[in-house]
Amino acid sequence: MASDGSVDQTKGKVKKAAGELTDDDSLKNEGRVDKATGDIKEKVGEAADKLKNALRRD
Repeated sequence: MASDGSVDQTKGKVKKAAGELTDDDSLKNEGRVDKATGDIKEKVGEAADKLKNALRRD
């Protein structure tokens, strides 16, 4: 199953590309925001996984 972060990243890439094709600045910006949101969610998820693994070792 795909993580929420990767879904947002993909959604952002698609919106940005659609905005570029249609010359829609608003859609391009939405795509950038969605991708950034996905990037952040992915990093937070990775950090949470590392913390869980570290706590299990103790």
